[in-house]
Amino acid sequence: LLPWLLWGRPGVKAVVTAGVFVTTLWNLRCFLNLSKVSGEAPKHTEPLLVLVWEWPSKQVPNVSGDVCHELYGIAGCWLTTERWLLGRADVVVFPHARLQPGRDRLPKERPPGQNWVWVSLESPSNTKALAGWNQTFNWVMTYRRDSDIFIPYGKLVPNWSATVNIPEKTNLVSWVISNYHRTQKRAEVYKNLSRYLHVNIYGKANKKPLCKDCLLPTTSKSKFYLAFENSIHQDYITEKLWRNSLMAGTVPVVLGPPRANYEQFIPADSFIHVDDFGSLAELATFLKTMNSSRYRQFFAWQKRYSVKLYADWRERICTICTAYPSLPRGRVYPDLESWFNT
Repeated sequence: LLPWLLWGRPGVKAVVTAGVFVTTLWNLRCFLNLSKVSGEAPKHTEPLLVLVWEWPSKQVPNVSGDVCHELYGIAGCWLTTERWLLGRADVVVFPHARLQPGRDRLPKERPPGQNWVWVSLESPSNTKALAGWNQTFNWVMTYRRDSDIFIPYGKLVPNWSATVNIPEKTNLVSWVISNYHRTQKRAEVYKNLSRYLHVNIYGKANKKPLCKDCLLPTTSKSKFYLAFENSIHQDYITEKLWRNSLMAGTVPVVLGPPRANYEQFIPADSFIHVDDFGSLAELATFLKTMNSSRYRQFFAWQKRYSVKLYADWRERICTICTAYPSLPRGRVYPDLESWFNT
């Protein structure tokens, strides 16, 4: 009863009315401030659209839908090969193997803010006609660790539940070779090494091609595999190591960049480097006289790691979206040939 009696007094009415008015103003101020903050917040980010100007491999896979998220857990990344979407693409990918001499088949104009990526998995020795692409690309995507977007042939991934698995061995050394050229370093090393031990050779070069599903079962039967690169360059460590040897469960004998470079990718005790020996005769003796206990030590890495092989170009291209936020803006490679040949 007392509040109703007090409410009838003019002074109390004025105080309550003033309170309601102040409260309304306060709420309005908060609403206006909230709207201001919301206006300053970043707008909703559209998915990144990556246009592959021409697919790196001969067979073009299905890239429709959200393949980056569905296959590799990379969200907000859309791939396309539809050139009519050039004006909307955030990134355009140009594989070097598909680039034609001259710029006639490249887009005539680059939309503002769009970045072009030069892609190559080949070594400088097998990459020609680079001079024509100076002042063209914003980013490079190669096997080199100093690339803007690093795409190795493979890597070791932690796997603490893994166990050591050494397949049964029936021969000493094997080598799969498709393109044999006498002028290559690997041809010279093989020729001299074969004087001291027998090497089982497979592949087109020896007219013993292996089907896709036959390669690993074949190389796994050898104690050692000649993971010889076709040319020697920093970081150029290909599937010859990752797939043909480590995945197969055989010990790689490597010929490529220096041992220290290999050790940036795999444990020091997981491989044998040709340069570890004063002569190929010493290497051959080391391989032929190795006891089972010493041999097993080369597989200690299997207790901690598994091999991840990058074999699908969709996965490689999806990694552009992962790297995108930290990539430099407004930069063009003035001399692509000089950078790649360094």
